[in-house]
Amino acid sequence: MSVIISRALPDARDGLKPSQRRILYAMNELGVMPGRKHLKCAKIVGETMGNYHPHGDQAIYPTLVHMAQPWAMRETLIQGQGNFGSVEGDPPASMRYTEARLEHLGAALMTDMEKDTVDFVPNYDETRTEPTVFPSAFPNLLVNGGTGIAVGMATNIPPHNLGEVIDAICTQIDDPDITLDGLMEFVKGPDFPTGCAILGTAGVRQYLETGHGSMKVR
Repeated sequence: MSVIISRALPDARDGLKPSQRRILYAMNELGVMPGRKHLKCAKIVGETMGNYHPHGDQAIYPTLVHMAQPWAMRETLIQGQGNFGSVEGDPPASMRYTEARLEHLGAALMTDMEKDTVDFVPNYDETRTEPTVFPSAFPNLLVNGGTGIAVGMATNIPPHNLGEVIDAICTQIDDPDITLDGLMEFVKGPDFPTGCAILGTAGVRQYLETGHGSMKVR
């Protein structure tokens, strides 16, 4: 049960599912950092599958593509080069044609990882280790949201504006007793990557207060 949940639902600490975390970590190990040369996605997928996630390229490449699509992620974690699909639903090019490297925020999730900030565990064949979670220099789960369906439970967290979330966190640190109304002065509501009009704020307040709620968007 715990394995199913961990695979299907994002971790609240870094906002990632294991497949996403392993792709980003493999890219970090390959040195595909911001400002460096892009690397063929086939190489990244092969590194991920061979060392950390032995579930086939069809389980890895779509996840990589998703993290590079600005209409799918509020803040992309991977910078793609080539045909990564379109907002209309066109498929991406084959991984032998596309290239990628980490975005600055993708790299920020792994900041100070080498300083014993997180636990490492052996990979599937015990030839190397991988992190159980990323240190996360920014609150990825709130910024990019997350969706997942597991046995008997599901989540669908909307994305929020990075600047608003950081301002709210800084205010919470300065004033631990701040109320929801105080936080909502900074975080007005969701911030979807494609843009929309949110009809009414009652649902926004409800999900921020209770963790459950719905809203209408147009």
